[in-house]
Amino acid sequence: MTTCVVCARNPTEESAAKEMPSALTNYGSVAEMQREGGNTDSLIGKVDGAIRRASTAISTATDKDSSSKSSSTTAESATEEPTMTEAAAGQSKKKPNKHSMDYIMRSFVAGGVAGCAAKTTVAPLDRVKILFQTSNPQFAKYTGSWTGLSRALTDIYIQHGVVGLFRGHSATLLKIYPYAAIKFVAYEQYRALIIGGSKHNETWLRRFSAGALAGLTSVLFTYPLEVIRVRLAFETGVRSSSLLQLCRKIYHEHPLPPPTTVHASTPAAAATATTISAVSPRSGIINFYRGFSTTMLGMIPYAGMSFLTHDTVGDVFRSAALRKHATLPQPSNAPKDKPAPLTAWAELAAGGISGAVSQTISYPLEVIRRRMQVAGAIGDGHRLRIAETAGLIFRERGLPGFFVGLTIGYVKIIPLAAVSFYTYERMKIILSI
Repeated sequence: MTTCVVCARNPTEESAAKEMPSALTNYGSVAEMQREGGNTDSLIGKVDGAIRRASTAISTATDKDSSSKSSSTTAESATEEPTMTEAAAGQSKKKPNKHSMDYIMRSFVAGGVAGCAAKTTVAPLDRVKILFQTSNPQFAKYTGSWTGLSRALTDIYIQHGVVGLFRGHSATLLKIYPYAAIKFVAYEQYRALIIGGSKHNETWLRRFSAGALAGLTSVLFTYPLEVIRVRLAFETGVRSSSLLQLCRKIYHEHPLPPPTTVHASTPAAAATATTISAVSPRSGIINFYRGFSTTMLGMIPYAGMSFLTHDTVGDVFRSAALRKHATLPQPSNAPKDKPAPLTAWAELAAGGISGAVSQTISYPLEVIRRRMQVAGAIGDGHRLRIAETAGLIFRERGLPGFFVGLTIGYVKIIPLAAVSFYTYERMKIILSI
């Protein structure tokens, strides 16, 4: 099948082609003019002019077609360029650098606010729990009873009013903000190092390790504030010490010398005991770290199980069976690969379950730590070690003595962990991290 060439031409080419017959006709008249002796030079010039005009018309049409295609391509590129720029901007927005100072500061603010909100919610329960754990003589009669919590709260309210329920809470906030902030920041950093963004690395051991290391890091920097808070909550007298007076009292407390220094059987033993007594710290900053080793030991299972349980329960809520009822739409400012946020009830449930599990596992060590922290305020002032404190508790109350106040602990820790994780996750959405 032959294609019609004329049909494929554009209008400009057709007009140029129409001029070709007339030029050829004129060219045909050249022979006639030669026979007639006419001026051939002028006729040839006319033919050349017609051919040049046709060639110029065809070139112009080709140039116009090329320029229109070029302008169309340029317009498409200009249209696509903002879209590509927006996509690139969105992609860079969804890939935050978790080790950058901006990300760390945002996490610090979110964690601190979450900790303060959670502690304020359970401050009265925390006060009563400390009184029970430390075997305060005035409140020992309320332990072991289901109504002991309400009776203790009523007793504190009658004697000291609402202020008594929040005794030591100012020191709590001073301690909890940096503690919670450092804990959440450290968890994000350890998680990025240990787990990264790979789903293959989301194992229970890696999650537990990231949480345990985060807890240890936060305790290392904030433990003295915890000792001050416990001592403020422990004092129940009418004339309570101010914060400055209590710090001075803790700093200048002297432990009694060990019995070997008094009843040394030989001069050599007496000399050794004297040397040990001379070089061992008797007062100072060391008093603000009473029970620190126990805290470090107890923080490993507590923080590790807390973050592990929260993330695991969150995965359950995000499963195909519960996703429709337990998750919210992904915010537009959410970082890349971040899981969908949980609804309010699901987030609170995940936090509450994590708090209950972690509290059960670490509670005996917490009781030992509390007794070591108040060693300077009760007894003969002798500084007990972990094993000695555990033995003392066991002799006094047996195995149940390590779980004194656990019921109150559940009542406290469930809302504490729930509010803490809920506030932190919502602050992360607000701060775009």
